[in-house]
Amino acid sequence: MSLLDVQDLRVVFPTSDGLVHAVDGISYSIDAGRTLGIVGESGSGKSVSSLTMLGLTRLYGAKIEGKMIFEGNDLVQMSDKDLRKVRGNDIAMIFQDPLSSLHPFFKVGKQLIEAMQIHRDISRADARGRAVELLALVGIPDPKRRVDQYPHEFSGGMRQRAMIAMALANEPKLLIADEPTTALDVTVQAQILALLSDLQKRLGMAIIIITHDLGVVAEIADEICVMYAGRVVERGTAEQIFHSPQHPYTWGLLKSIPRLDGRRDEELVPISGRPPSLINRPSGCHFHPRCPYAQEAHKRIDPRLEPVASDPGHSVACLLAAPTRQRIWEQLQAGAEPESLVHLARSESPAVASEAGS
Repeated sequence: MSLLDVQDLRVVFPTSDGLVHAVDGISYSIDAGRTLGIVGESGSGKSVSSLTMLGLTRLYGAKIEGKMIFEGNDLVQMSDKDLRKVRGNDIAMIFQDPLSSLHPFFKVGKQLIEAMQIHRDISRADARGRAVELLALVGIPDPKRRVDQYPHEFSGGMRQRAMIAMALANEPKLLIADEPTTALDVTVQAQILALLSDLQKRLGMAIIIITHDLGVVAEIADEICVMYAGRVVERGTAEQIFHSPQHPYTWGLLKSIPRLDGRRDEELVPISGRPPSLINRPSGCHFHPRCPYAQEAHKRIDPRLEPVASDPGHSVACLLAAPTRQRIWEQLQAGAEPESLVHLARSESPAVASEAGS
């Protein structure tokens, strides 16, 4: 049985401009000791799903449907009182901006102590000793001195480590890391990711890492969900996503990051266009306005996440035929421009209609 099983989750926010469909029917699961990467651009719904898990979207009047089964209990149906017992204890979260997440008026040690005393019957002296241990665990030098310092006295990387220490204070079974390396230089990024991986091995917890950068999850994630416009458009193991991606959006994400094994003069290829409005979403495939391979069928037919027949455990929501997707990805890998491969998609138009109708 999975530690967490998300089933057809939908989160809609009412606004003066209309309904924002932030999460639109996503499903995934994660086992203890495993790492799931959720990847997508800003506004894709990747953070909202995790905030909903902690009950934080309820504050904004969100309409929530679906199930989020954690250790046999549905978090969606759980009362606010019961959720408070889970939040910060069994499920902890590292938020995107550690400077705004840590209270500037209180010392780091005081905030760590409070996080423990809320959920545990522990004395202040014992909690302080544990806070020092946690700061040492996450690699902060001179933790006995640092525990009495304010957040502004920490560097960006140290604040992120302090946030990780706070999240680990009650030894959670699931740790959610929302953009844990944003605004950090690449050396510190690598250190934070290595730290998360090391802590996971020591503590046996599951990790959900949320990011816009596939490069961040390349080494740490066991499985990856690629989200676009509130939906999972591709799901598979890290090896499947990186070596045999099936969705044009995933191709765009991969081509927009540098590769160590790529040519030094190879230019990065940005994804054209902008993410769609989650109030007025495109008809058919939501990615079709930005997809160079889209045909008329993509404007009318909304693809669902379907298994890739030749690759067990790999799923994709795309109307292009599987052989066509494979040929296009191979040509992209060889350096072809997306626009030069449109003919491959057009030649498969009967297959598109056939797949959509099945």
